[in-house]
Amino acid sequence: MQNSVLSRMAHKLTNPLVEFFRCPEWFADTELRVRLNADDAATLARAWAHELFWRERQHAWLSSSGFARLIEGLRFEHYEQAATDTTVGSIILREAYYLIRPLLGVTVRRNFQRLALGGWGKRSFPNWPVDRTVDHLHEILLAAALRNKCVQQVPFIWFWPDGHRSCALLTHDVETEAGLRFCPTLMDMDDAAGIKSAFQIIPEQRYEASGEELRRIRARGFEINVHDLNHDGHLFRDHESFRRRVAKINDYGEKFGASGFRAGALYRNQDWYESLKFSYDMSVPNVAHLDPQHGGCCTIFPYFVGEILELPVTAVQDYSLFHVLGTYSIDLWRTQIKEIMSHHGLVQIITHPDYVIEERARQTYKELLAYLGNLRATDGIWITQPADVNTWWRQRAKMKLVWTHDRWSIIGEGSEHATLAYAELDEGSLVYKQEDPFQIPCTLSIP
Repeated sequence: MQNSVLSRMAHKLTNPLVEFFRCPEWFADTELRVRLNADDAATLARAWAHELFWRERQHAWLSSSGFARLIEGLRFEHYEQAATDTTVGSIILREAYYLIRPLLGVTVRRNFQRLALGGWGKRSFPNWPVDRTVDHLHEILLAAALRNKCVQQVPFIWFWPDGHRSCALLTHDVETEAGLRFCPTLMDMDDAAGIKSAFQIIPEQRYEASGEELRRIRARGFEINVHDLNHDGHLFRDHESFRRRVAKINDYGEKFGASGFRAGALYRNQDWYESLKFSYDMSVPNVAHLDPQHGGCCTIFPYFVGEILELPVTAVQDYSLFHVLGTYSIDLWRTQIKEIMSHHGLVQIITHPDYVIEERARQTYKELLAYLGNLRATDGIWITQPADVNTWWRQRAKMKLVWTHDRWSIIGEGSEHATLAYAELDEGSLVYKQEDPFQIPCTLSIP
């Protein structure tokens, strides 16, 4: 089944180097066969025990077209470890849980969830706490192309506007009436840190967010997106019911004036996204060990699912931190942020108004805000909203590098914010350098 899915995908695959780096097309115009080292081959074997990989791995070699198909397959979670348990017993337990969930107290629900996630630390793939398998594949292929073309460096369009090293998003999923009532306080906390975030609102059953409440959120400069339909865990139960629900979800998107969507509990099936009439989605974790649905997209960068831009969730949610891992320290967030920033990726953290009402959780969230504020001041991170990342990534996807007047130039809408960068090999290691010496250097030192 997986191979047939990949076969249907093959016709729409783009060159992974041009698509990701926005480098000149001539640089990526040659089909390569790249030898993988033992560690890379072992990592892919853990995820991809299927004909495509094994056929091309007979001598630990992979073609550039094979890279493209693996990258898409990993992003779209078409691999074994992404499959959630579908045995009859597991399905019955999940159905029973969501049926009686409204009757359960908070403590009982948390105990059920801890039980369901038991053994998460034994999962070998994706890699916890941050998985960069897709990004590493891009880097391996880029290094191979540099050697093949016998060039010292290749220009590309830097990942973020105005030379920022990386990007961070704070997104708030509002799950209950109490959470909705707490939104003004949470906005005050974000504003005190100089950060504008995005609120995801459930349209039906959980609570009723009035038009005036939505206007007040938006008037303060915060973003509003649609969060599932009713957050009952059944959005992706089957394709027919999904399409019926999505018709309503799309209507709510228009009613809310929302460009973005997130599914409840990060349930997802990216093969069905063509029914969603949103500009971007935020439902796919980078590594989903602590989420009800296993898997993960294995990248810390945005990517397109058809016409929808996916903004992956790349850091642990507050609920998982507080109530599954049982800690109120930001150490795990710091570890994930440091790893993502060191590779210039997107940090996206979900926090819930519902779970930061309690004083201890509130103080932890304030620590996170202070930490991000310090990184913005000292380490060049771009802290913004999902709509801004959507605009930028779409503009960057259409920009081109042209050689004029003995130098490279970037053309296209938004190019005034784009930065020319170069990738080169330094003693066998791939390094990035931005052209403008006044830009923040790309080497990081995060405490």
